[in-house]
Amino acid sequence: MRLCASCALLGLLLLTAFDTSECLQTTVRPDKGSTVTVSTALPVDQCAVCTVSGVNDTLTSCHSSLPLVPEEEVKLLFNCSQPIEEAFTVTIARTIECTKDACSPTTVETQPAVLTELSRTFTWELKAPEKTLVGLDVLGDGLIETSQPCPDDFQYSVTTSKTNAESRTRYCRGGSETRLEAPNGAVVSLQVKPKALVKSVLFQASAGPLKGRTMVVTVNSSTTLVVSRDPGQPECDVCSTGDCSPTEKTLINVEKLLLEFSCLKPQDVYSVKMEMKIECTQSSCTPAAEEIDPDVFMDFKRSLTWDISVPDRTVLTLDFPGGLEEMSGAVKCQDGPQYSVSTTNREGKIKTTSYCKGGTLSRHLDLLGTTAVTAEVPKGSEVDLFTAKAAPRGARMMSVMPDPNTIITISRVTSEPDCSVCVNKEPKQKCEPSRLTLEDPSNTTVEFTCPQPQDVFIVEINRDIECKDASCPGNIVQAESSLFPDFNRTFTWDLKVVSTRTFQLDFPEPGMRQIPNEETCPDEHTYSIVAYLRTGPATIGTFCKGGTVTTIMALYKGRLSLQVPGNRKLDPVDIKLNVGPETNMVAILTVNLPRGVSNTDFITANYPRDFPDDQEMQWNFTVPGMHNYTMRFSDHTAPECLRKEVEVEYQKEKKKVTKLTLADPQPHHEQGNFNMVLRNCKTNRTLQGLTLNYRVSVIRSGHPVLCVVDLIGQQGVSMQVEKVGSDPYCEMSVNSKVEKKLNVAAGTKASLAFLDCPNEDVRLTASKVIECQNVTSCSATQLTVPKLDSCLPMPLHSFTWHLKVPQDGTVDLVSPTGSLRQSLPGQECSPSVSLHVAEEDGFSVGEFCITGMIQKVQVHGNVAVTATVPDFSKTKEPFLNVSFSQEISETIIYRVSPEESSPTLLATPNWPLGMRPSSTVSWIVTVPSQYEAHMQFVNLSQPKCMDRHTAIKVMMLGDEEEMISRREDEEAEDKLTVPRSFYLNMSNCIPEEGHFGAMTNIVLQKRSNLLAILLGIAGALLLLLIVLAVVCFVTKKRKKDKLAKEASIYIGKGNIFRPSDRHFSKARSDNDSHVYASIDESMMYGHLLGDTSYADSMPDHFNGVQVDSYNTFTGPTDAGLPVIKEPDHEPELERFQTFLDPSESFNLTRPRTPIDRQDSLGFQDRRMLDNELYTFKSTGDMNTIRLSGVDMEPQPPPISEDSL
Repeated sequence: MRLCASCALLGLLLLTAFDTSECLQTTVRPDKGSTVTVSTALPVDQCAVCTVSGVNDTLTSCHSSLPLVPEEEVKLLFNCSQPIEEAFTVTIARTIECTKDACSPTTVETQPAVLTELSRTFTWELKAPEKTLVGLDVLGDGLIETSQPCPDDFQYSVTTSKTNAESRTRYCRGGSETRLEAPNGAVVSLQVKPKALVKSVLFQASAGPLKGRTMVVTVNSSTTLVVSRDPGQPECDVCSTGDCSPTEKTLINVEKLLLEFSCLKPQDVYSVKMEMKIECTQSSCTPAAEEIDPDVFMDFKRSLTWDISVPDRTVLTLDFPGGLEEMSGAVKCQDGPQYSVSTTNREGKIKTTSYCKGGTLSRHLDLLGTTAVTAEVPKGSEVDLFTAKAAPRGARMMSVMPDPNTIITISRVTSEPDCSVCVNKEPKQKCEPSRLTLEDPSNTTVEFTCPQPQDVFIVEINRDIECKDASCPGNIVQAESSLFPDFNRTFTWDLKVVSTRTFQLDFPEPGMRQIPNEETCPDEHTYSIVAYLRTGPATIGTFCKGGTVTTIMALYKGRLSLQVPGNRKLDPVDIKLNVGPETNMVAILTVNLPRGVSNTDFITANYPRDFPDDQEMQWNFTVPGMHNYTMRFSDHTAPECLRKEVEVEYQKEKKKVTKLTLADPQPHHEQGNFNMVLRNCKTNRTLQGLTLNYRVSVIRSGHPVLCVVDLIGQQGVSMQVEKVGSDPYCEMSVNSKVEKKLNVAAGTKASLAFLDCPNEDVRLTASKVIECQNVTSCSATQLTVPKLDSCLPMPLHSFTWHLKVPQDGTVDLVSPTGSLRQSLPGQECSPSVSLHVAEEDGFSVGEFCITGMIQKVQVHGNVAVTATVPDFSKTKEPFLNVSFSQEISETIIYRVSPEESSPTLLATPNWPLGMRPSSTVSWIVTVPSQYEAHMQFVNLSQPKCMDRHTAIKVMMLGDEEEMISRREDEEAEDKLTVPRSFYLNMSNCIPEEGHFGAMTNIVLQKRSNLLAILLGIAGALLLLLIVLAVVCFVTKKRKKDKLAKEASIYIGKGNIFRPSDRHFSKARSDNDSHVYASIDESMMYGHLLGDTSYADSMPDHFNGVQVDSYNTFTGPTDAGLPVIKEPDHEPELERFQTFLDPSESFNLTRPRTPIDRQDSLGFQDRRMLDNELYTFKSTGDMNTIRLSGVDMEPQPPPISEDSL
């Protein structure tokens, strides 16, 4: 054997025949009695085996298949474009001749050395006399039967007939079978791959008499069993009780019958048919389950048929334990039996359904009528035996009462299953298999002879409405009907008006939408309108809810239909029916085209069939303002006109009518309402008629509002515009991209466009980021709104400042007006200005406004402040002053100065919702001197804590002892009085349920010193008693001196007084001449009033009620005047007043702030000169002299942040 390198010369001779890719040259000599055939499946121009002969091997003969002569040596040349070992096969065939008791040759040889480079198949055909069995004893390892390829590539097979490949049995090496038996004509083969080592002797052959297969069979009286030989199979007799048949044996009602076959494998020759009968009543079947031995004929091909008779109105139920799967068409079951179930109805129609074993179908089959079940069972497959049950056929009965002028028609739509509709009860019951009409408005009993008639019948409910000259009896309203709710229903209204008028259907908002006539609406409520013309009915169109068609008018007489499927709740349109005007149109449709961009399709009557001859149809279109419309004819056919022409007419108010043909350009980008009329001609009906499907496209004609927003020069400022209105036609775009929300990032520039967007439907918001990297170096700032581009069409709704600080920083918020107020019940903020303060994650701190009692708000962390005002253009002042400070221990600190005139409400952050878990808030409350704070928790909610506790603490500033400290599980005091400035602290836990929140009311009240008042009264009474005693003593003494010492006294200068000369009725000490009700300083010091600054410099609180004051006279006197003691009249003690009563002399209006010490009557400034006006002698600090003994209240020390 040589390869291509050694046969190059021969290859050159063959190059003209084919392109050689591989070649092989070898010499073969078949053994005696063997036939060797070399073949390829490829064409000879691609692969060939050639014989080489002649001088110098110059003669070749090439073939695709070449048989070799036994015992004759031949030189072969293989040439192929494919690999040779895959392209060629070798068959080595031998024959074993046997007598009744011996075979020749006795050993089955292989000739293993022949063509080992190729795939080889060794075959041995067995020839023996009739009824002789040939045995082949396996030499070496045994065999095992298989249906799969052998792993070692040694494939044995035994075929009982060369003409029947299905009778082949395959074996592999390595099993327990050591003997193969086969009848005359059988073929034994061995197939090996290239280069496989094959033994020279495989079997030992022997012969003997044929002993066939026997079996015991029992068949009952209701079963017929037929064993028949398949056509083309080898001869094999089947015998029973000595009666043999070469083709068929029929068994009925036998028990343990011995059945004998004259062949080894009758299952390859014979098939079995079994026919069984099952009789059923309305309650049971006999036999209920067919008793078949599953092992009998299991290896035969079987056809099992069960004929089941069922009485009328009986349901047959077949129970398959393994379930069935329905098969369609000619699909065969892959493994296992194939079932077919045939039912015959009362009309003789047969329905057959195929099934396979297993699957998802229910185990139960409910059948009606006579049934035949057939199972085609392949060899070796098991049969699932079913159970047959019978029961009276379920009927469905209902009571029906049609409305007056209403006709109910029940019609059959399917041929299966067998079912009839009956009216009345036995014995007057009348049944119809296909159609029943009910017109009597009285109560009628309707019965269906099947349990699910909704799958067989449909219901049509028809009502006639005939209108008078100008009105119709009611609208078309179909309320929820209880009639046949699970049936497919069609509600029809036959409408009729006088012959010269139209019937008019008005649809409620949002109108109707036309669809192709064969389609169904999404909500499964499909309306159709038909007009009855002299030439026949014309379908105006099919419509669904929600569209542009608002009114349809049709000539004289027509029908409105509503189709609703079964088990669909009826939800009809409330259609108003009126008598329309006179017209010669088939129909007139009124259409309201929507705003915005839209495409609406319309079709002509009868589309896609022909539009009626010599008829007109009109569409009245209402186009919204600032919109353009375009007509596009999507599909149309033009007829052959015998009279007139097809026209499309466009009508507009106060404009000339435009008449076009179907081929002309239609209106494009026009505005305004218009009518379109389609007018047909007299057509040649043998050809295609007029059809038209067109589209009306609407677009906006308005111009968008453009605005270029430039935020490059505004650090940290960003802007947002979003739609908040319900107008679906508002269109916004940023940089030519349509968006529902426009965002302009900080430091960018964007082109915005707004189309049909009212200001109230869009909202403009802006924000700014203010970041502090180091609190020690960040300067304070003011929250002002930067100026946005004036091209923006909408006003600014709100502005948000995002204040960012380091982790150890604090944001301090102070109102430019000096104070803030939190919006709470009872102290709500006005809508003019609103400041919403929130933490970085959106957790609300509260809603604030200017002018209140909160001096400062400190937040530990990033803060977002959102300002909302009606008109930002009128707000010029900053909203808040912001500074940055070091870290605070609390989450939030409020500095509060309550007002004396009104209560102060304090609430936890995020009120009325709860505080953030594990957060702390403090209020530092400043209480003025001579006041005390009455605090009350008016609203307090405590959570159930999962971790830690809530805490409420109150402590006066400067004290270390807490006035109150309570947890959530302790009862807190409702009220508390704090005598001076204090701080209120609240801490939250991690709640398990509920939340922690509190509202506190603080009221300032003036403090009353009861002990000092009592001591003052007691001292005054004691002093009064002492004075009275002294006065009494002096008065008595003067009276005595007067009587004893009366004399004349010479006075050198001045007046001369005579003893006992009394010029006054009262002595000076006795009258009030030295007591002044008021002293007019302007009169006393009138010569000094030229300086107007004097009056202006007077304190305001001295301009109220004027009182006098006592000052000792210190002016010059005459030294020569004697001191004269005038006798005093008896004093009137009740008029003696050393000092004015404070209640009479100090009736000032209540000052808004406490009186300063320098303004008090109890103090005198040392800097004042001893002159008329008490002017200052120096400009230094005041140095007061305490003149009064009144106990003065010490001033509280000023509060510093360090002390807090």
